[in-house]
Amino acid sequence: MQKIQIYDTTLRDGAQAAGISYSVNDKIRIAQHLDKLGVDYIEGGWPSPASPRDMEFFAAMKNYPLQNARLAAFGSTCRSNVAAKDDDQLLQLVAAGTKVITIFGKSWDLHVIHAIRTTLEENLRMIEDSVSFLVSNGVEVIYDAEHFFDGYKANDEYALKTIQAAEQGGASRIVLCDTNGGSMVSDALQGVMAASAAVSIPLGIHAHDDSGLSVAITLAAVQAGAYHVQGTINGYGERCGNANLCSIIPNLEIKMGYAVLPEGQLEKLTAAAHFVAEIANVHPPENDAYVGINAFAHKGGVHIDSVMKLKKTYEHIVPELVGNSTDMLVSDQSGTSTVVERAKRIGIELDKKSSTTKDILKKLKDKENDGYEFEAAEASFELLLRRNLENITPPFQVVDFRVIVGGTTKGSEPLSEAIVRVKIGDIEKHTVADGDGPVHALDGALRKALEEHFPDLKKIRLSDFKVRVCNVKAGTAAKVRVLVETVDEYGYSWATIGVHENIIIASLEALSDALFYALIQNKKNQ
Repeated sequence: MQKIQIYDTTLRDGAQAAGISYSVNDKIRIAQHLDKLGVDYIEGGWPSPASPRDMEFFAAMKNYPLQNARLAAFGSTCRSNVAAKDDDQLLQLVAAGTKVITIFGKSWDLHVIHAIRTTLEENLRMIEDSVSFLVSNGVEVIYDAEHFFDGYKANDEYALKTIQAAEQGGASRIVLCDTNGGSMVSDALQGVMAASAAVSIPLGIHAHDDSGLSVAITLAAVQAGAYHVQGTINGYGERCGNANLCSIIPNLEIKMGYAVLPEGQLEKLTAAAHFVAEIANVHPPENDAYVGINAFAHKGGVHIDSVMKLKKTYEHIVPELVGNSTDMLVSDQSGTSTVVERAKRIGIELDKKSSTTKDILKKLKDKENDGYEFEAAEASFELLLRRNLENITPPFQVVDFRVIVGGTTKGSEPLSEAIVRVKIGDIEKHTVADGDGPVHALDGALRKALEEHFPDLKKIRLSDFKVRVCNVKAGTAAKVRVLVETVDEYGYSWATIGVHENIIIASLEALSDALFYALIQNKKNQ
């Protein structure tokens, strides 16, 4: 079984994505996680005075040796008319202390003439001299042929000369880059085959996704003979992103039969994708192939019914192979199979053919027609089930409430104050609280009324609050959907939902259900 090398550039190319900025500690944590996943190379960044964070990272990594991967520093060829041994940037790469250095050089004559403004002959000298100098310092040199496919299309003879110069300098492998991401798969295949005939050292592929083809180009390049693959976790990268390793790795390993990650590590891919997303402070992938939250989620009733009988009817692989799982979404498209399956997961047995199950399904659909969205609010879904199946006596009831928003003096921050009357058994509590906003104040007043009787509520907190307009055309009279996420002291979280034309009432519903759910969970665990 042929081994494909995985070269991860999440920390360098991935950090160029809009909205992503890694601290040194972030980079260390991601590097350690990728090392455990089993990638072969981790590109850490470009150490230079212009990137002090990257210089600090490479210095810090000397205290965190990698177990499986090789850490690579990234840079460019020397400047024109400057010997490689005298080039400050190359000297800084050597000073980074990594055993692998990756440099890029120009393959496209347009870039040589108009971007770095030198001659075609000098560019060839820069490539060979730079690679040779780094090799003489005892490091493995990977050469990234920037804009190779555009260069090959414009001037094939010259583009091939540039990679031959890298080979003559002693590069261990040459990586063909679709830097602008505009190549078609057929163009890439032609370029890979031509490069393979022009040099004798191994080839790699580095694709960007500006045409939506980076994964397809990468897989095609492997089939054409490239065995070194570059990309990023979740496809993070500049503009439209880089080739997504979370799609490439399972396609190579599961569908195409290559050896990629160490044995048993593929099942950790989804966790790695979500870990990197969390560190990058972006939402975990939802619709990404293999590792997305919705990658194996089923919503339509016919689909769900079939999947429950035989998963491969609507799933192209066993989700657990990549660490993901089948999910049955609760929605207005759901059939009774959805309700039965979701209920089973929370320990409630339902008869698919019973009138009770059909009644619950009708209520569910009526709720969603009103704007409720239970896919993201499983705690509210569980409460809906239990309220219709069990004789639940609510532990508390909000009798009435009032929220006041105002200010004291001109230019001061607005004041939010909430007043609630809550009935707990035969006792009625009347409490007041202020907050940063009306919902914060309402949450405070509600907790003040409840915590004396239910002290476990002190251990939970509101962790997220989202508002979405349900029917935009209704303008200011539109219903809003409030989604509240709550977390306990152990990190367990749950989401509840409220819908109303009045955002405060919708918020109160979601907040009340969050607390109600917490009390039910505590009772179950006692």
